[in-house]
Amino acid sequence: MKAMILAAGRGQRMMPLTQNMPKPMLKVAEKPLIEHHINNLKAAGITDIVINLAWQGDKIKDYFNDGSQFGVNIFYSQEVEGGLETAGGIIEALPLLGDTFIVVNGDVYTDYDVSALMQLHLQPGEAHIVLIENPPHNPDGDFALSHLSPDSQKYTFSGIGRYQADFFKGLTQGIRPLGPILREKLSEHLVSTELYIGQWDDIGTPERLNQLNTRLGA
Repeated sequence: MKAMILAAGRGQRMMPLTQNMPKPMLKVAEKPLIEHHINNLKAAGITDIVINLAWQGDKIKDYFNDGSQFGVNIFYSQEVEGGLETAGGIIEALPLLGDTFIVVNGDVYTDYDVSALMQLHLQPGEAHIVLIENPPHNPDGDFALSHLSPDSQKYTFSGIGRYQADFFKGLTQGIRPLGPILREKLSEHLVSTELYIGQWDDIGTPERLNQLNTRLGA
């Protein structure tokens, strides 16, 4: 199975740290944030990894190259300046990803074990996403658990999921957010969910990055 790490975002809220650096390359515990994802994927047995690039993407390429020094094979999906948003980036990279794949947001820090996603038996056109308890910056959440009413307690999308390639069938390339697609497919019972209670941080502002590194003793 292959995995995709989303790393094309501009990281505007992280300025000035992202003036000349992509957000996934910011240091967490003395390593680039994206390196933690690569190590976690490798530990789960996933060694073919696609990374999408836009803002300052050359910095990621220069650091990781083909991934061999990290024990993985890295393939790059170059996007237009400004990026294509989450779904647009996935659709652009589909030729590199195969029939089923895992996607991880490059700007979160987590100890979630993606091995669990590899054991799922998804049907054609389905997806499975990981939700987490609502952090202070997203108190209302994003999605209810799939086995409950859409009006139930909502939780925050972690940015981690597994998708069948034909989940995106019929969607054209271009700038396209993922949220509306997930909502539509949830209503069609094509998306399953789980709630993860564990380490998860959205590195959305310099303050959150500093708080995380302080907690980690870095």
